[in-house]
Amino acid sequence: MIELQAVGFGWPDSRETLADISLALQPGEKTVLLGANGSGKSTLLKLLNGLVVPSHGSYHYHGHPIDKASMADRQWLRRFRQEVVLLFQHPEAMLFNPTVRDEIAYGPRRLGWDDIDERVAWWADQLGLRTLLDKPPFTLSGGQKQKVALASILILEPKVILMDEPSASLDPRSVGWLVDFLLDTAATVVVSTHNLSMAAEFGSRCLVLGENGRLAYDGPIGPAMRDMELLERCNLAHRHRHRHAGGEHSHLHGHEWESS
Repeated sequence: MIELQAVGFGWPDSRETLADISLALQPGEKTVLLGANGSGKSTLLKLLNGLVVPSHGSYHYHGHPIDKASMADRQWLRRFRQEVVLLFQHPEAMLFNPTVRDEIAYGPRRLGWDDIDERVAWWADQLGLRTLLDKPPFTLSGGQKQKVALASILILEPKVILMDEPSASLDPRSVGWLVDFLLDTAATVVVSTHNLSMAAEFGSRCLVLGENGRLAYDGPIGPAMRDMELLERCNLAHRHRHRHAGGEHSHLHGHEWESS
């Protein structure tokens, strides 16, 4: 469904953010993306969403190249934007309509769908937004904004769901709903997270980006979570000293996750 071959990307006037990324994602696969701050997680998600294109290497979606030419093809782009969606880490970047109702309905209206009001009401109920439908999004709390942004992409019934730190602003009940939804959906899912204790809830496959923008690991999530050397090398775990009864020793600790 998605294939990257030796993909690299660098922002203007900066070092290469992603380097030599090769991977394939199958339909319905659930994948967790891990990496320290600055490792390129958000950039990789934006690249998969077609917001940026590779500086070198290739990206194909269902065999179709994702490059500047395809992104300039309005008919192709319309289809791609419906099928491949991205939940930004900061929902403010996604919200621009006067009301929550308009925000959730924006995509279906652009696509000319019928029964939009019913679709909006259903997703508002799913995410506890019914009483907020006529409020301006900028007046909402961070968690409420996150749920509005989530409803605005899920209403499109996408085939690929990309999420950048989706649980960061959500309350525990909403996180539980999201985990259940992602387990049940037929869509391909890629979720980035800093919360290693939640990582296994989001998928069975794990991608770990090293600080050099290269893939340090691609495989089952269980072994990755138990490989403290890998986590330390990718700045997802750290060592610090403890003092006990006059003695001192060091332990390796995972960030947001501890091995059992």
